[in-house]
Amino acid sequence: MAETSWYKNWFNSPFYHKLYFERDEKEAEAFIKRLISYLHPAPGSRMLDVACGKGRHSKTLASLGFAVTGIDISVDSIAYAKQFEKDNLDFYVHDMRLPFWGNYFQYAFNFFTSFGYFKTRREHDDAIRTIAKSLKRDAVFVIDYLNTHFAEDHLVYSESREISGTQYDIHRWDDETHFYKKITVRDNSLNSPLEYTEKVAKFSLGDFTDMLSYQGLQVQEVFGDYQFSPYDVRATPRLIIIAKKQY
Repeated sequence: MAETSWYKNWFNSPFYHKLYFERDEKEAEAFIKRLISYLHPAPGSRMLDVACGKGRHSKTLASLGFAVTGIDISVDSIAYAKQFEKDNLDFYVHDMRLPFWGNYFQYAFNFFTSFGYFKTRREHDDAIRTIAKSLKRDAVFVIDYLNTHFAEDHLVYSESREISGTQYDIHRWDDETHFYKKITVRDNSLNSPLEYTEKVAKFSLGDFTDMLSYQGLQVQEVFGDYQFSPYDVRATPRLIIIAKKQY
């Protein structure tokens, strides 16, 4: 599956986590606590963190007293996350396109645009089906995705960042169906620069509404940023959807 190798390799790279996660731990924790305050889950609710990475969101949810399971396709990320396992927190290497536990969780989450990477629409439908089938009736699914229209209007084509001695040169472009991001990594520990090209589907609110409803999930609320501002197709950077399983 050459088309999908980019995310398997990139998500396993320590440079991926340094670029995206190390600087915004506090923002992520604040968002989770704000979300939980909005959702009001019952104490001890069973929660599934889909594409959990190294477990930063899962850890926050578990610290709030919920029973949390994190799954991710990255072997290295899950190996790292497992050091934090405890009675109400566990992690598994798992591809979200494949079946997982059925009719078990009261909540499922997919954070930080951890979706849209697969080659075909059918594979994305498979992922939504996995999530839907893992949920009990009346359970809640929250997906946090980029706002395609905002991203198109605010695309930064080239930039460079230096993070803890590592240089990242980033080039972005798009077409009708996807956003692309080529990342060149330069670090003293490397014999030569590394290159990764991300590819993320341009899914709209309508696309997600269709994918979710096909699996029995009905959209309840849509927010446009991590402060829970109302979603605006042009003015807000995120597409945060809260859906409920109908059957």
